[in-house]
Amino acid sequence: MKTALIITTYNNREMLRLSLKTAFNQTLAPTEIIVADDGSTSDTGELVMQLRKETEIPVYHCWQEDKGFRPARCRNMAMARSMADYCILVDGDIIMDEHFIEDHVRYATPGYFVQGTRVILSQKTTEQIIQSGDIRVNMFGRNVGNRKNCIRSHFLSKIFSIKNSKIGGIKTCNFAFWKNDAVKVNGFSEDFTGWGNEDTEFASRLINIGIKRQNVKFNALAFHLYHQSQSRDSLAQNDALLSDTIKMKKKWCENGLDKHIGNCGHCT
Repeated sequence: MKTALIITTYNNREMLRLSLKTAFNQTLAPTEIIVADDGSTSDTGELVMQLRKETEIPVYHCWQEDKGFRPARCRNMAMARSMADYCILVDGDIIMDEHFIEDHVRYATPGYFVQGTRVILSQKTTEQIIQSGDIRVNMFGRNVGNRKNCIRSHFLSKIFSIKNSKIGGIKTCNFAFWKNDAVKVNGFSEDFTGWGNEDTEFASRLINIGIKRQNVKFNALAFHLYHQSQSRDSLAQNDALLSDTIKMKKKWCENGLDKHIGNCGHCT
């Protein structure tokens, strides 16, 4: 099974550096790494070019023009570039446990997408990690949220990693799916601009074609570095798009992945 680790980023060079470093240090390497860049300045592309020399894993950079918050479109561009069977999504402010890819592969099951968890790190802890480069997190530290998500245990994971068809709590900062399933629903809807619900709407269409949800707990550990929140100005509009998909039980979006297939001019 070929796996693609797709990392979404925007003008967050130092966090992306840490995220890529942890991607390079996996017990099971992804087949390819694709940085899905939502319009960063040139220094992000320069960082990717620099760091790709440190690994034998193919690392690609898919860039789009900065026209506001458009993660749906840059993820579609990355998927179109990918030659993998299975896509694992994280954000560029996520640092990964060394078993992250191994755990996701263990849970990759036909007919399911995977929703993982995250550990929330404070601003203070994030600043310390960036300054020191030491990505080890003390689960008993005062500046760690959701600290139970620091525990990696196959035993606990088997007990608490349940399957369902709910759409609450979908977060693509730790999310995985079969690429063929994404193609069937035409990927992420690019009607979503601004923060909010493009991930939940994508999951809704997967569920509408019969794909179920596999929650993964106590495996595939991800640590969310602190950053300021995105503007919520577009949330009402995006809520309406999500509601329409749920109400109409949509399985396909018109403005999605298919227009990028065979068009990878912005990926290097």
